Amino acid sequence: MSLHSPLRDRAALIENDQQALHIAQELAAHFKRESAARDQERRLPHAELDLFSASGLWGISVPKAFGGAGVSNVTLAKVIRLIAEADGSLGQIPQNHFYALEVLRVNGNADQQKRLYAEALAGLRFGNALAELGTKTAHDRTTRLTRDGEGYRINGRKFYSTGALYAQRIPTSVIDENGVQQLAFVPADSEGLTVIDDWSGFGQRTTGSGSVVFENVYVDARDVVAFQSAFERPTTVGPLAQILHAAIDTGIARAAFEDALHFVRTRTRPWIDSGIEKAVDDPLTLSSFGKLSIRLFAAEALLDRAGEILDIAQADSNADNVAAASIAVAEARAISTEISLAAGSTLFELAGSQATLAEHGLDRHWRNARVQTLHDPVRWKFHAIGNYYLNDKNPPLRGTI
Repeated sequence: MSLHSPLRDRAALIENDQQALHIAQELAAHFKRESAARDQERRLPHAELDLFSASGLWGISVPKAFGGAGVSNVTLAKVIRLIAEADGSLGQIPQNHFYALEVLRVNGNADQQKRLYAEALAGLRFGNALAELGTKTAHDRTTRLTRDGEGYRINGRKFYSTGALYAQRIPTSVIDENGVQQLAFVPADSEGLTVIDDWSGFGQRTTGSGSVVFENVYVDARDVVAFQSAFERPTTVGPLAQILHAAIDTGIARAAFEDALHFVRTRTRPWIDSGIEKAVDDPLTLSSFGKLSIRLFAAEALLDRAGEILDIAQADSNADNVAAASIAVAEARAISTEISLAAGSTLFELAGSQATLAEHGLDRHWRNARVQTLHDPVRWKFHAIGNYYLNDKNPPLRGTI
C-alpha cells in the first residue's frame, strides 16, 4: 500500500488479522506526524480519511462469507487503538461505521448484507445520524420514517453525527409509523439531506460530529434495516460499539503517556529541592510514571480480553455470552476512561510548565479524552459490573454500559 495513493473505486482487500494490524501500524505512523497541527487548526482530515479508506481497514469486520477478512474483535479494537493513539479524532470517526456493519450483520437480510458489505469493502464510509438534542433521554428519537410508495421519507434533525461529514452513506435511526425504531442507510448525496459542520466541542475537534438535517429525504425500502429488535434480544451490537469506545480511550491514553515520557526525557528540568541533576532521576516522577504504566498496561490487557469474550458472544449470542461480553467490555471501558483522563492530566504535572505551551499541542490528549469518555457515564459501568458479580444480574440489553 502506498501512503500517497488516493481513494480508489475499490479499496485494497485485507485478507487476515496480521495484515490488518500491519497496515494500521503503517497508517498510524503517517497520521501521527501532523496530528497536533490538525487539532490546533481544526483541519478536517479529508485526505487522511481517503487514505484510511483506500487501505482496506474500513472493511475488516465484513464476514468472510461476504468477501471480508472477518477479523477478530481483538484485532478490530487494536486497529482502532493504534489509529486513536496517532490521532484521537481519526480513531473515533470509523466507530459508527463498524457499529452500522454490526447492526447489518445481526439484523440485515441477505440482500442488504450483500449490497452494503460490498460498499464497505469498496472503501465507502458509513457515518451516523443517531443521537438528537432536546429529547428526554439520550436514547429517545423523534426523527420520522413515513411510507412513500415503494420507499420512505425521512424528516428530522440529528446531532453528534460523528463521521457523517465524511461519509458516502449515513445510517440514520428513525421511528416508523408503528413507533418502531429502524436504521436507514441513507446515501449522503440524497436530496433534502444537509450535513452541517457545527461541531464545537473542545476535544475530538476534527470528528465532524455536528448536525444532519433531513427534509423529506427519500430512502429506498431496501436500505432500511431493523434496528430496535437488536436491543430486544441478546445481540453483540451494544458491546461492539462500546469496545470501540474503549479502544479510542486507550489509544489516547497511550499517546499521552508516550508524549509525557518524551517530554520529561528531553525538556523537563529537575525540581530545585530534589537535589538531582536530571528530571528522569526524580523519585516522585518515577513513582508517578510507574503508576500510570501499570494502569495503562492493564487497560490494554482488559481491551484484549474483552475482544476475546466478545468473539465468543458473536459466535453464540445467547443471553449468558452476551452478558459476559457486555461486562468484559464495561470493565475495559471503565479503566480506559480513568487512564485516558489520568494520563492526559498527569502529563503536565510530570512535564512541567513548558508542556503547556501551545506549540506542543499536548493539551489535546486530555481534551480528546474528556470529550470521548462522555459518551456514556462510567459510574454506571461500575454499578453494572458490581451487580453482575454480586447479584448475578445481567446488564441491560441496550448495551450502553
